[in-house]
Amino acid sequence: MRKLPIGIQSFEDIRTNGYLYVDKTEYIWNLVESGKVYFLSRPRRFGKSLLISTMEAYFQGRHELFSGLTIETLENKRKNPWTHYPVVHFSMAGGQYRTKQGLVNILSDVIVSTAVQYGIKEKISGDDLAVQFRQLIRALKELTGNGAVILVDEYDIWKGNFQYM
Repeated sequence: MRKLPIGIQSFEDIRTNGYLYVDKTEYIWNLVESGKVYFLSRPRRFGKSLLISTMEAYFQGRHELFSGLTIETLENKRKNPWTHYPVVHFSMAGGQYRTKQGLVNILSDVIVSTAVQYGIKEKISGDDLAVQFRQLIRALKELTGNGAVILVDEYDIWKGNFQYM
């Protein structure tokens, strides 16, 4: 009998620690094959963070985590299977967003930490977040030859009292 992954939002943790995983990777495959930009809205506690974690592992080309799942069979039929894409993952969980500066700090941290992760920090400059984000995306494309994948999780916290304009 396998353990239930109650409260676990990491695809890697579920797959490497023997938790029960219901294979829905065919849906990820269909999303990737049929479009470019998606906004996925589901009620609280409906697996959004686990879906984002699964997509992150897929785009990073971490094929070992998908062993025995539907997406493994589908991906292995490609001419160039398991292509690695750079991933920029904005997780808005647990941050301080009640002020403009709090939000700016979190977004800036994601940009800088992603640049450090990929060894391109020197390509990010200036104080404007929009400019830094464009620099990051361009540098990732230049580094890998593939477009970046942008994943945003916990976007629903934005429904608070924001009056930045």
